[in-house]
Amino acid sequence: MTGRPSRSDRDGGSPSRFPALSDIPIQPAPEPSDAVRADDAPRSAADASKPDRAQYVVCVFLALVGVMVVVDATQIGQAVSSTDPLGPRPVPILLGTLLMVVAVVYAVDVARGGVGEPEAGEDVDLATPVDWRTVLLLVAAFLTNAVLIEPLGWVISGALLFWGTAFALGSRDHVRNLLIAVGLSLITFYTFAIGLGINLPAGVLRGVL
Repeated sequence: MTGRPSRSDRDGGSPSRFPALSDIPIQPAPEPSDAVRADDAPRSAADASKPDRAQYVVCVFLALVGVMVVVDATQIGQAVSSTDPLGPRPVPILLGTLLMVVAVVYAVDVARGGVGEPEAGEDVDLATPVDWRTVLLLVAAFLTNAVLIEPLGWVISGALLFWGTAFALGSRDHVRNLLIAVGLSLITFYTFAIGLGINLPAGVLRGVL
C-alpha cells in the first residue's frame, strides 16, 4: 500500500514491467509490391526507347544537301579529256548520293530508338568560358583567305589559311607549320585541277603553277 516494490519484485519473483530491447522482435520493412516495381521500372526503358524526333531534322537536312549536290552536279558541263576521262560530274554525284544514303540510314536508326551518348568520348567542362581569342583568330584566318584568294591565288591564301589555323589552335613551330601549309595548298590546288577538273585561282602565280 505504500507504493514500494515488494520483496518478490526485488528478488526476481515476477517479470519486469518494461521488457529489454533485445526481447522486442524486429519487423522487416515491407517490400514494394510487384505492381509498384513493374510500374516504376518500365518508365525509364520506355523513355529511353522513344525516338528523338529532333534528329529527323538532321536527316532531312542531310537529304536536302545530297539532293542539291546531285542536282548541281548534273548542271556541270561534261568536259572529258584524255587526262580526265570521267569529267567533273561523277565525284559530286557520288558525294550527294552518299549523303542521301546516310540520311536514310540515320532516319531508320532514329526510328528504332537509336540515340547518341552525349559527351561519351569527350572531356568537356561546360563551366569553362569560351576562348574568344582562338575563335577570333580562326575567323581572321578565314576572312584573310576569302579576301586574298583572288588577287594572290589559292596557293598563297590557302597557305596563310592553314598556317593561321595552326597558330590559332596553339602551335608555335612557325617554320614547320609554314612548310606544311604550303604543301597542303599545293596538294589541294593540283587535286582540284587534275582530279576534279576545277581550276582554283592561281593569282600572282599564274603561268608558274
